[in-house]
Amino acid sequence: MSARTNVLERVRNAQRTGRLPREHGVLRPADDRAARRSPQDEFDLQAQFLRELQALGVETRTVTTVDDVRAAVSELIDGQRVFSWNAEHLPYDVGELFTPWATGSSPRDEQASADVGLTGCHAAIAETGSIVVLSGPGTPRSASLLPPVHVCLVRRTDLLATMGEFFATRAQDIAAASCCTFISGPSRTADIELQLTLGVHGPGRVVVIVGP
Repeated sequence: MSARTNVLERVRNAQRTGRLPREHGVLRPADDRAARRSPQDEFDLQAQFLRELQALGVETRTVTTVDDVRAAVSELIDGQRVFSWNAEHLPYDVGELFTPWATGSSPRDEQASADVGLTGCHAAIAETGSIVVLSGPGTPRSASLLPPVHVCLVRRTDLLATMGEFFATRAQDIAAASCCTFISGPSRTADIELQLTLGVHGPGRVVVIVGP
């Protein structure tokens, strides 16, 4: 295989999750949209989101109760140093389970030495398997960036079909945030000899827990 063919093959493989949604629908305010969404709609969005996550190399856990979410978090962070969002911003009251090693107000060396970053999200995009994080007081971007492992909690109400839907329904929240970050799988780069390497610019392992 020639070098050119090799590069083009890598590009084609990298684009395998860039599918366009079959239907765009009518964009509505977030609360109205959630009220109109049928159980089948929620199931379809969740199924697509999980497929895209798996294609991106993200570990997934799907649970049906709050107790199961808390049990999964306890298992993943057991005995490790956790850099976490502030407790009031974590869904399912998981902040009650532990005292974090570091938060956004901790010294940077403590943040950087954490084993696991624990966050919620502000949206989960089904078409790309992306997690959206809006940074601000109590929700530091570095919690999803510095530790080698990122554990993210996703509620079913966080699921949206497309990035366009997110921008249309959360414009005010985006404007108020210090940073809007889309996380699509573990950090990866192929800058050196076109060899894909994980974890260079961020977590090399991402675990998404989808709860009720």
